[in-house]
Amino acid sequence: MRGVSAQAAGTDGGRPRIVVVGGGLAGLAAALACADAGAAVALIEAGARLGGVAASVQRDGLTVDTGQHVFLRCCTAYRAFLDRIGSSAMTDLQDRMDIPVLRAGSPCAHLRRSAAPAPLHLVRALATYPLLSPRERLQAAAAAWRLRALSVDDSSLDKVTFGAWLHEHGQSARSVRAFWDLFVLAALNTPSARASLGLVVSVFHTGLLDSADAADIGVPAVPLSELHAEPAARALRSAGVDVELRSRARAVVAESAGVRAVVTRRGHLEADAVILAVPHESVAPLLPDRALPDPGALARLGSSAIINLHLVFDRRVMALPFAAAADSDVQWIFDRTKAAGLQRGQYLALSLSGADDLLHEADESLKERVLPPLAGLLPLTRKATLERFFLTRIPQATFRQGPGSARLRPGPRTGVPGLFLAGAWTDTGWPATMEGAVRSGRSAASEALSVVGMQAKSMRMR
Repeated sequence: MRGVSAQAAGTDGGRPRIVVVGGGLAGLAAALACADAGAAVALIEAGARLGGVAASVQRDGLTVDTGQHVFLRCCTAYRAFLDRIGSSAMTDLQDRMDIPVLRAGSPCAHLRRSAAPAPLHLVRALATYPLLSPRERLQAAAAAWRLRALSVDDSSLDKVTFGAWLHEHGQSARSVRAFWDLFVLAALNTPSARASLGLVVSVFHTGLLDSADAADIGVPAVPLSELHAEPAARALRSAGVDVELRSRARAVVAESAGVRAVVTRRGHLEADAVILAVPHESVAPLLPDRALPDPGALARLGSSAIINLHLVFDRRVMALPFAAAADSDVQWIFDRTKAAGLQRGQYLALSLSGADDLLHEADESLKERVLPPLAGLLPLTRKATLERFFLTRIPQATFRQGPGSARLRPGPRTGVPGLFLAGAWTDTGWPATMEGAVRSGRSAASEALSVVGMQAKSMRMR
């Protein structure tokens, strides 16, 4: 990729100039949308690679993802993004939702949808779910029906926790652990006890209750760097986007009429519009005065951690491509053997969401915490040799998606003409997911293009 300079950005044949700061999914989606509309686009990224937190690293001869990511069929913007960069074929999408659920001492259970229309497609899955008692299944079904009646537009729902709502509607502690938290922890990176009811309603409506096929699960078949960073780099290059890595934005220059430039170590990068697609904890120092009515809101969004444990065994210990764990310190398990390039044995990645309390625990302590319950879930691990073990920690994986977070999330527009925000932390109507990130990038691009007299093209999936 060629570097960006003020001169390079200015040599654009009279086309409007848009600078995107940040090379995560939001920034990549924004840059491509602007370039596809005909703008001259420059993208600068502080790190050495594209992809943001949805990326891969080399470790002990393996290509491992820093975090485990899945998507759903309802993630239409993210799937269209994969189509745009040419990597849709590098994923596996279920024909029908099927979530294997492991619990120590019990056969593997399955939450599998039927071919019936929504919401009847989940009736059989819940009615036969063996990890709940018959009474708990009926109570869960009744709660799901009441959840469907709540409006995603009701702002009062963001004032209470989902856990409090579940308690009010007769859900046992076991139901929360063995059923509700399987979805909430994965989607919101926080347990039901601390999750915003408003966000949960949005997740369940969009992903489970409104459409029968919405929750069909997709997983990357390759490392995230191959799925996102490398094809996105090719797409950006083909679209004429100037990309500079290892280039940190220092400030946004704005006058009364609007933005004028982004300051980097190489000087001023002139711009007719700027999209800041960086984490919410990093954006405040870049914002000019008057950009946000309440700059302190970003700090109050907070953050939640995710810890990933990477285990390489000398033999296969799990036949499933992935599984959820109920009532266990282990939450989700992914078989990443083939994707990582492992030729012998099996490589499992364990994802622990809402891991703030574990963030500073020593690696060996986490290993001792996880291996016994893992053996209860996967008995074959007892006879296997653990050849490699390491962790990846993402302290600020998402914003804290608890009550009150909705009012703290800004939209793409700021108080500075020509300056826009993107990121899964902005007000997308979605939780902090890959889908939310892509939606935010597209939204910010649409606003930026409108300011410079252009219009975003629609993204269609094959």
